[in-house]
Amino acid sequence: MRELDDVQLLEACKSGDRPAFNELVRRNQERVYWTVRKILNDHDEALDVSQDVFVKAYQNIHKFRGDSQVSTWLYRIATNLSINELRRKKGRASVSLDDVKDYVEDVSDTTVSMLEDRELREIIEHAVETLPEKQKLVFVLRYYQELPYDEIAKILKKSVGGLKANYFHAIRKIEEYVRNELDET
Repeated sequence: MRELDDVQLLEACKSGDRPAFNELVRRNQERVYWTVRKILNDHDEALDVSQDVFVKAYQNIHKFRGDSQVSTWLYRIATNLSINELRRKKGRASVSLDDVKDYVEDVSDTTVSMLEDRELREIIEHAVETLPEKQKLVFVLRYYQELPYDEIAKILKKSVGGLKANYFHAIRKIEEYVRNELDET
Protein backbone atom coordinates (compact mmCIF):
# COMPACT_ATOMS: atom_id res chain seq x y z
CA MET A 1 0.00 0.00 0.00
CA ARG A 2 1.44 3.37 -0.97
CA GLU A 3 1.66 6.15 1.58
CA LEU A 4 -1.03 8.81 1.30
CA ASP A 5 -0.33 12.52 1.68
CA ASP A 6 -2.28 14.54 4.27
CA VAL A 7 -4.94 15.68 1.80
CA GLN A 8 -5.58 12.11 0.66
CA LEU A 9 -5.69 10.98 4.29
CA LEU A 10 -8.19 13.70 5.07
CA GLU A 11 -10.41 12.64 2.19
CA ALA A 12 -10.25 9.06 3.46
CA CYS A 13 -11.18 10.33 6.94
CA LYS A 14 -14.20 12.16 5.51
CA SER A 15 -15.31 8.81 4.10
CA GLY A 16 -15.18 7.28 7.59
CA ASP A 17 -11.78 5.58 7.36
CA ARG A 18 -10.64 5.48 11.02
CA PRO A 19 -7.15 4.07 10.30
CA ALA A 20 -6.61 7.07 8.01
CA PHE A 21 -7.51 9.42 10.87
CA ASN A 22 -5.19 7.50 13.20
CA GLU A 23 -2.39 8.04 10.69
CA LEU A 24 -3.22 11.75 10.46
CA VAL A 25 -3.00 11.97 14.27
CA ARG A 26 0.28 10.02 14.31
CA ARG A 27 1.84 12.39 11.78
CA ASN A 28 0.78 15.55 13.57
CA GLN A 29 0.47 14.77 17.28
CA GLU A 30 3.98 15.72 18.34
CA ARG A 31 3.97 19.15 16.67
CA VAL A 32 0.45 19.86 17.93
CA TYR A 33 1.51 18.87 21.45
CA TRP A 34 4.58 21.13 21.41
CA THR A 35 2.58 24.05 20.03
CA VAL A 36 0.04 23.67 22.84
CA ARG A 37 2.77 23.02 25.42
CA LYS A 38 4.61 26.23 24.57
CA ILE A 39 1.39 28.22 24.87
CA LEU A 40 0.15 26.62 28.10
CA ASN A 41 3.53 25.78 29.64
CA ASP A 42 2.10 22.70 31.38
CA HIS A 43 2.60 19.08 30.31
CA ASP A 44 -0.69 17.65 31.59
CA GLU A 45 -2.79 20.50 30.23
CA ALA A 46 -0.96 20.24 26.91
CA LEU A 47 -1.75 16.52 26.70
CA ASP A 48 -5.43 17.18 27.43
CA VAL A 49 -5.73 20.06 24.98
CA SER A 50 -3.80 18.15 22.29
CA GLN A 51 -6.26 15.29 22.61
CA ASP A 52 -9.12 17.78 22.37
CA VAL A 53 -7.57 19.17 19.17
CA PHE A 54 -7.87 15.81 17.45
CA VAL A 55 -11.35 15.16 18.84
CA LYS A 56 -12.48 18.52 17.48
CA ALA A 57 -10.73 17.85 14.16
CA TYR A 58 -12.47 14.48 13.88
CA GLN A 59 -15.86 16.01 14.69
CA ASN A 60 -15.36 18.81 12.15
CA ILE A 61 -13.42 16.98 9.46
CA HIS A 62 -16.22 17.51 6.95
CA LYS A 63 -15.79 21.31 7.35
CA PHE A 64 -12.18 21.31 6.16
CA ARG A 65 -12.27 23.00 2.74
CA GLY A 66 -8.67 22.40 1.73
CA ASP A 67 -7.72 26.05 1.30
CA SER A 68 -4.79 25.55 3.70
CA GLN A 69 -2.53 22.69 4.66
CA VAL A 70 -3.93 20.10 7.05
CA SER A 71 -1.22 21.01 9.57
CA THR A 72 -2.27 24.68 9.40
CA TRP A 73 -5.87 23.69 10.11
CA LEU A 74 -4.73 21.59 13.08
CA TYR A 75 -2.54 24.45 14.40
CA ARG A 76 -5.52 26.79 14.17
CA ILE A 77 -7.60 24.39 16.26
CA ALA A 78 -4.69 23.91 18.70
CA THR A 79 -4.17 27.64 19.04
CA ASN A 80 -7.86 28.38 19.58
CA LEU A 81 -8.25 25.63 22.19
CA SER A 82 -5.06 26.78 23.93
CA ILE A 83 -6.35 30.35 24.07
CA ASN A 84 -9.62 29.08 25.52
CA GLU A 85 -7.70 27.13 28.16
CA LEU A 86 -5.55 30.17 29.02
CA ARG A 87 -8.67 32.26 29.47
CA ARG A 88 -10.34 29.55 31.54
CA LYS A 89 -7.45 29.24 33.96
CA LYS A 90 -6.59 32.95 34.10
CA GLY A 91 -6.31 34.03 37.68
CA ARG A 92 -5.65 30.50 38.95
CA ALA A 93 -1.88 30.75 39.14
CA SER A 94 -0.29 28.03 41.22
CA VAL A 95 2.83 25.91 41.42
CA SER A 96 2.40 22.18 41.85
CA LEU A 97 4.48 20.17 44.29
CA ASP A 98 5.49 17.93 41.39
CA ASP A 99 7.00 20.94 39.60
CA VAL A 100 9.02 21.84 42.69
CA LYS A 101 10.11 18.21 43.20
CA ASP A 102 11.14 17.90 39.55
CA TYR A 103 13.07 21.16 39.74
CA VAL A 104 14.94 20.12 42.92
CA GLU A 105 15.79 16.73 41.40
CA ASP A 106 17.00 18.38 38.21
CA VAL A 107 19.17 20.82 40.17
CA SER A 108 20.81 18.07 42.20
CA ASP A 109 21.68 16.15 39.01
CA THR A 110 23.24 18.98 37.02
CA THR A 111 26.55 20.74 36.79
CA VAL A 112 26.86 24.46 37.48
CA SER A 113 27.00 25.25 33.77
CA MET A 114 23.87 23.21 33.05
CA LEU A 115 22.14 24.88 36.00
CA GLU A 116 22.93 28.31 34.58
CA ASP A 117 21.53 27.26 31.18
CA ARG A 118 18.39 25.93 32.85
CA GLU A 119 17.96 29.12 34.87
CA LEU A 120 18.27 31.19 31.69
CA ARG A 121 15.71 28.97 29.92
CA GLU A 122 13.36 29.38 32.90
CA ILE A 123 13.79 33.15 32.83
CA ILE A 124 12.97 33.14 29.11
CA GLU A 125 9.93 30.89 29.70
CA HIS A 126 8.72 33.29 32.41
CA ALA A 127 9.29 36.19 30.04
CA VAL A 128 7.18 34.47 27.38
CA GLU A 129 4.44 33.90 29.97
CA THR A 130 4.29 37.66 30.65
CA LEU A 131 3.68 38.55 27.01
CA PRO A 132 0.24 39.71 25.90
CA GLU A 133 -1.76 36.85 24.36
CA LYS A 134 -1.28 37.84 20.70
CA GLN A 135 2.47 38.38 21.08
CA LYS A 136 2.85 35.10 22.94
CA LEU A 137 1.04 33.15 20.22
CA VAL A 138 3.08 34.72 17.44
CA PHE A 139 6.31 34.16 19.36
CA VAL A 140 5.53 30.50 20.08
CA LEU A 141 4.56 29.72 16.49
CA ARG A 142 7.46 31.64 14.94
CA TYR A 143 10.30 30.96 17.38
CA TYR A 144 9.55 27.51 18.78
CA GLN A 145 7.62 25.99 15.88
CA GLU A 146 9.66 27.87 13.25
CA LEU A 147 6.60 28.49 11.10
CA PRO A 148 6.80 31.08 8.31
CA TYR A 149 4.79 34.26 8.76
CA ASP A 150 2.38 33.38 5.94
CA GLU A 151 1.42 30.13 7.67
CA ILE A 152 1.03 31.88 11.04
CA ALA A 153 -1.18 34.44 9.29
CA LYS A 154 -3.47 31.62 8.10
CA ILE A 155 -3.55 30.03 11.56
CA LEU A 156 -4.31 33.25 13.44
CA LYS A 157 -6.19 34.94 10.59
CA LYS A 158 -4.04 38.06 10.88
CA SER A 159 -1.92 40.06 8.44
CA VAL A 160 1.75 39.20 7.99
CA GLY A 161 2.73 42.80 8.78
CA GLY A 162 0.82 42.73 12.06
CA LEU A 163 2.41 39.41 12.98
CA LYS A 164 5.89 40.76 12.29
CA ALA A 165 5.17 43.75 14.53
CA ASN A 166 3.86 41.46 17.30
CA TYR A 167 6.95 39.25 17.01
CA PHE A 168 9.27 42.28 17.11
CA HIS A 169 7.55 43.62 20.25
CA ALA A 170 7.60 40.16 21.86
CA ILE A 171 11.36 39.87 21.28
CA ARG A 172 11.93 43.33 22.76
CA LYS A 173 9.84 42.51 25.87
CA ILE A 174 11.61 39.18 26.36
CA GLU A 175 15.01 40.84 26.04
CA GLU A 176 14.02 43.50 28.58
CA TYR A 177 12.62 40.90 30.99
CA VAL A 178 15.76 38.74 30.77
CA ARG A 179 18.03 41.77 31.18
CA ASN A 180 16.13 42.87 34.31
CA GLU A 181 16.20 39.37 35.80
CA LEU A 182 19.93 38.99 35.18
CA ASP A 183 20.63 42.42 36.67
CA GLU A 184 18.86 41.37 39.87
CA THR A 185 21.07 38.31 40.34
